[in-house]
Amino acid sequence: MSTIPPPPGATPPPYTPPSAPIAPGSVPNHLAWSIISTVIGFCLCCPALITGIVAIVFSSKVNSLLGQGDFDGAKRASAQAKTWCIVTTALAGLGLIINIIMFATGGMASYMETMQQFQNMQ
Repeated sequence: MSTIPPPPGATPPPYTPPSAPIAPGSVPNHLAWSIISTVIGFCLCCPALITGIVAIVFSSKVNSLLGQGDFDGAKRASAQAKTWCIVTTALAGLGLIINIIMFATGGMASYMETMQQFQNMQ
């Protein structure tokens, strides 16, 4: 900024306050959703762990981008986090359905029998 005073009769430029960082709650980060769906997917033994980690990474980027003042980047990260949360939740739901079918049809018992027969052959 210049330290030279304006010439007589000139109007000074209007005061512009420094831009404040954007509030962290203004863009949803979906962090809780991504963590919960990842844990549930992991417990159901399905590939939701991989997509859940991606969702957690994008969710954690939202607040840091807002702190830097990058509102558009935060919105993009939030949208990507939401997409990956939906994929993770769908995979966790699929894993739940597979586990219910497996236990309802006795799939686990037949699997254990097959494994015991395989071990007895050796």
